[in-house]
Parts: sequence; C-alpha cells; structure tokens
Amino acid sequence: MKIEIVNNQRNELLKRNEVKFSILHEEGGTPSRVDVRQKLAASLDANEERIYISKYETKTGSMTTVGEANVYDSAEQAKMTEPKYIILRNSPKTEKKEQQ
Repeated sequence: MKIEIVNNQRNELLKRNEVKFSILHEEGGTPSRVDVRQKLAASLDANEERIYISKYETKTGSMTTVGEANVYDSAEQAKMTEPKYIILRNSPKTEKKEQQ
C-alpha cells in the first residue's frame, strides 16, 4: 500500500489541515480506515488521534483509492468539530461496540 498526498490545505478557522490523498493498493482490496489513518499519520508525521477520514472510495476497475481527511491541531478540537458518525467510523471496531 503506497500513499500519496495530493493536496494539503490549511483551514485556520477550524484549526486543521484538509488533506486529499491517493492510495495505490495492488496487493489487495480497499484498505480499512484504520490502516489508512496509520499510513497518513506516518506520512504526515502526526498523531493518529488527530486524523479523521471523512470519505474515501476505490475507483471502479482500478487499484486506486482516493479520499479526504482532516488533521487537527489537537484531539479535543477534532472531537468538537467532527460529526459523531465520522468519529465512530474512524474508531477501531472494538471501540464502536463500547460507545454504542
């Protein structure tokens, strides 16, 4: 799985970077959000708790996934700004069951 940052734009009002990315995954299917968050954290040198993937999709007939993520200045800012369903989608499956 190889990740490429297509666009990284700062939103000062919401205290976050809005990132557009592309993933090439020739060895398998669409990667999970948890895996993508880990790769984004490594490539952006940011804590995984501050990254929330808002959407991503695999282009039909290819091994390329494109998506958008928000990288916040702090985890508290992320929890105040992001909708609950996005926070749940980006949580590991074990945490989802505990929160419901």
